[in-house]
Amino acid sequence: MKKLFCSLLVLTFLTTPLIQVRAVEAAEARTATISIPINTGLIGEEYAAKSYTLDLPIGVTAASINSSTLKYTGSNTLVGGITLENGGVNLKLNGVSNPKTINNLTGFRASWKEYYIANPSNSIWRYSDGRRWQINEYNEATDGMKTYDKPSEDYSNPSSQPPRTVVSAAPFQSIDYVKWYNGSQNNVIDSKYIIGNTITPHFDYVNSSTTLKETKFKNNRIIVNYAIPYFVNSAGETVEQKYSNQDADASHPLVGQAQGRKYEVRAAYYYTADAKVPTYSYSGSVSFSYTPITEPTLDGGVSILKPSPNPAKFEGKDTEVSLRVKGDLLAYDNSSNIDEWIFYAKETGSSDVKTKKDYGKVLNSTQTFDNFVIPKSRGSNVKQEYTLTVTVRFIKPVVTGNGTVSSLSKTMKATVEVSDSPAPTTPPPANNNKPPKAVLDVSEEVMAGEETLIYGKDSYDPDGTIVDYKYNTPGAVEPVSGPFGWTWYPLSALGQHSVRLTVTDNGGLTGSTSAKLVVIQPIPRAEIFIDGTKKQNRKVTLVSKSRSPEHYPIDETKTLWTISPVSGGTAGDIKYLGNLSGMNIKDVLFKKPGTYKATLTVTNTAGFGDSTSMTFEIVPDEPPVVYISVPNKIYRDPTQGNIASAALTDMSFSPDYDFLDRRIWEYRYDSNNDGNFGDEAWVIFSNENKTVFNLQLSSVGRYEVKLTVIEEFDQPTIAELVTEADRRSADSYSSVPAQPLAERVVEVYNRAPVVDWSW
Repeated sequence: MKKLFCSLLVLTFLTTPLIQVRAVEAAEARTATISIPINTGLIGEEYAAKSYTLDLPIGVTAASINSSTLKYTGSNTLVGGITLENGGVNLKLNGVSNPKTINNLTGFRASWKEYYIANPSNSIWRYSDGRRWQINEYNEATDGMKTYDKPSEDYSNPSSQPPRTVVSAAPFQSIDYVKWYNGSQNNVIDSKYIIGNTITPHFDYVNSSTTLKETKFKNNRIIVNYAIPYFVNSAGETVEQKYSNQDADASHPLVGQAQGRKYEVRAAYYYTADAKVPTYSYSGSVSFSYTPITEPTLDGGVSILKPSPNPAKFEGKDTEVSLRVKGDLLAYDNSSNIDEWIFYAKETGSSDVKTKKDYGKVLNSTQTFDNFVIPKSRGSNVKQEYTLTVTVRFIKPVVTGNGTVSSLSKTMKATVEVSDSPAPTTPPPANNNKPPKAVLDVSEEVMAGEETLIYGKDSYDPDGTIVDYKYNTPGAVEPVSGPFGWTWYPLSALGQHSVRLTVTDNGGLTGSTSAKLVVIQPIPRAEIFIDGTKKQNRKVTLVSKSRSPEHYPIDETKTLWTISPVSGGTAGDIKYLGNLSGMNIKDVLFKKPGTYKATLTVTNTAGFGDSTSMTFEIVPDEPPVVYISVPNKIYRDPTQGNIASAALTDMSFSPDYDFLDRRIWEYRYDSNNDGNFGDEAWVIFSNENKTVFNLQLSSVGRYEVKLTVIEEFDQPTIAELVTEADRRSADSYSSVPAQPLAERVVEVYNRAPVVDWSW
């Protein structure tokens, strides 16, 4: 029964640590999730599929991601795979379709509130006798023209005015260039979704002549009735109807008192209709596993600023290309060791390389290359790839897992496409050219030194296209051009500023607008990250993950740490080398378990600071659990010089996964056979860290075996701050739980003689 108990105990002690070790190893990988921007009710087949480029969370790089773990979760369908490109996560989704009927759309001519305009008219002719008038007008019954004569009503000769009458005119109704709107100028519905039998024309009397007496739509015509040669206006006054001379349009030579007049009115109209549109929705998230970056790594990304959008439509002229390149130095905080940033850009395969440099002591840098051009001579269907490289050089070499490096580089690709898709047909202007509408979007509040987006791309022209954007950004450092751009404000520009945008359309007209922007103090944000093993006598690394506007970075020389005990330890138990100022990373060791607080104070190059604190637990260093396997009874072997051999096995373990570095085996012999070992001396028979040992014994009697186990740290420590006494140890007496004495005693017997009977 004792042997069975020992076997079960061995299995328990050996199995449990292995399971826990696997759990610790698995926890080394972390997971992260990026949300897909939620879009619902996107109207039109162009939204049937949508591509996304998702920015990675802070502290995660493409190189640290296990690409096989990239997974989309949501109600959409993934098109193809999920890839990592230019420092982001790229994927394409099919939208979730939900057909929808939209009632009472409004149809205007090519642009919002641009009414269809017709100019119904009738020709009225005075005969050569000067007294009779020929009336020509539309006949609704025959859908044609009718002509009749009427005598003059005045007494002058020739007659000065035709007789008073109501005439009918009916020009053809037009629906060319119709553009459908769902309540606003920004909500356009494609004509292909319109339900044809719901299209209904409507007169707009505000923009029509006030002389109209009756209006209708029939025979695909705009039928209007109006009075000549007089009409009564809204004030009740009788007003003479204007006309234009039509003599030049006569089909025969005019003789005598003959004269032609054209009485013309204005009729404005629009349409309403219902539409059945496909709508699409997008949501969900992308998850992945990654291994946090622990050594200096350079990451980067590329943004295509021009053309926008990309792919661009071919317009028969050179296409300007502008690329924005950003480099981020991760897991490295010694900005004072930065020598320079170098950016390279070229057309892939070309030897013409463009270069820019940044000598700032910063951990990330951005440059824009806006002098690339795709010539129109290359054709109208071009895909041009660009190769971009960002390199950071160090003053002193930096130690990495692959040795020391004096620089790090990251190479990325970007593709610009100029498509031969035909440009949309621009309708002829119904009236005079209308000025464009400038729309400007800026942040209401921005820190000095922080890159901010000035966005004018939502500007529009109701009857043409915008060909130029001009920004006035007083106080800003970098000029802005094109539909949008980035700039920043220096410390000297604190306060309110007015940003102004003037846009010019293809007819030369301009529109302007302005927006207010407040530049506030560039106060950094202090943030602490604690790395290492939060355990007694182990290295704990305090890391500053603080952020500041990129043009006023954290001044590392002014960074200050303070560490204090909260409970369980004292200030004397907090150990470190050197001091706690002038560094973003500090290694600390705690001699006793307990609760401690770290406080970080940072200051940026503009002189503004911030502080934050974090409390954390230091767990105790657990001593080892000592357990040995000892045979209870052995026999001396006459063939081996009457020596008895005891097979000893160590089954000790460290409950907190430290390394068992030393084992000291001892025994003592009950020399007087009184059952008491207390008066006997210990004899060391092995200190070679053996886990299995054969103890050779010669005397018959009882022996007590003792094992002392001494740990070595299995996690990083600070060697200068620990002593031999800091290594935890235990022996067969101090171990918890203690192994019973009976399981640690071996008794040596003589083997009984063999009797051979003979007759």
